[in-house]
Amino acid sequence: MEYSIVRSDRKTVSLCVRGGKVLVRAPLRLSEEKIAEFVHKHERWIARRIAIQTRPLPDFSDGTSIELNGIKRRIKTGKTLLTESILYLPAEGRETVLKALMKKLTLERMAALTREIASIYKFRYEKIVITSAHTRWGSCNTKGTIAYTFRSAFLPDSLAVYLAVHELCHTRHMNHGKAFWALVQKILPDYKERRKALKEYSWAMKCL
Repeated sequence: MEYSIVRSDRKTVSLCVRGGKVLVRAPLRLSEEKIAEFVHKHERWIARRIAIQTRPLPDFSDGTSIELNGIKRRIKTGKTLLTESILYLPAEGRETVLKALMKKLTLERMAALTREIASIYKFRYEKIVITSAHTRWGSCNTKGTIAYTFRSAFLPDSLAVYLAVHELCHTRHMNHGKAFWALVQKILPDYKERRKALKEYSWAMKCL
């Protein structure tokens, strides 16, 4: 397995996979042999990350399928319309229309989820906005505005719930400290599994 090494005045070894390429950050005096052993130990993790990052982007042509808001539909040419099993999109400007549709679907789902969870667990927030962010799924500012990227429409329901809980917990803890994660876990005991599963959708950030 090919990888690049960046040495610095640090005490531990770390791995990073970006664009399908492996980068190892290592202490100045750590031997090449030890680094190779470390990389070999994490080969399965590396392979999984490379597969995710180099995964082909969805094809929005006729006959292909797309999952939006947890429902899988087949794409056909026609006036923009969602049925139980088919998504009709125009032949021209298809991606622009799809992006607008995904923003609408994301607002509907995430607003409903956020409102429901906030009601149950007594969270307070100001408003929901949908963005075109392609580096993070959501955010929450000190004014209580929660933002979700329209790309979250690609997520299944279980991960959409995790996303809503994550951002709502930021209305009480504006960081990722112990108190924040304790609150997330109180609401979603399996949040670690959901958080891990969310990483499998990193490809979505490169769509549209």
